Amino acid sequence: MVINRKVRSRKLNTRVDLTAMVSISFLLIIFFMVAGELRKPKMMDLGVPDCIDEWQGGCYRVDELRVLTLLLDDNNKMISYRGLLYAPVQNPKEVKYGKDGIRKELFNIDRKIHEYSARMGKPEIGVTVIIKPSKKSNYGNLVDILDEMNITGINSYAIVNDFTPEETKLLASK
Repeated sequence: MVINRKVRSRKLNTRVDLTAMVSISFLLIIFFMVAGELRKPKMMDLGVPDCIDEWQGGCYRVDELRVLTLLLDDNNKMISYRGLLYAPVQNPKEVKYGKDGIRKELFNIDRKIHEYSARMGKPEIGVTVIIKPSKKSNYGNLVDILDEMNITGINSYAIVNDFTPEETKLLASK
């Protein structure tokens, strides 16, 4: 006697492993978050020197009493003067790097400028430093000056690379 039995195939339990899909999803989420953050525009404040005299919201004379210029040259040579070179408030002089040199000078000048600004009615205004490294100066000197700006708390400074002929003569003579 033969019995017809149907052979039934065994149904396998199908299971999908989603571990890789979750990992890729998190990587994509992180990528788009970082890309979105990097896409935002970054801005830097523009510091414009205050004026002594104002007319109709404009400025036609910069307060040269607040400007300190530092000329950087080779062999750790630095010359500073206040005001404009053709009419300096403080005559050009050679200053050394370090705590007893430029740092002391910056603290003193910033204190004097704050006192001067307080008499003018704006005590929050300090010194504006113009840093002019020559082509012969090294990168380390520029970093040292920027460190001094940070240590002294002077946040109004600019790095300028154009020298006037008078400044070039001044560097050559001293």
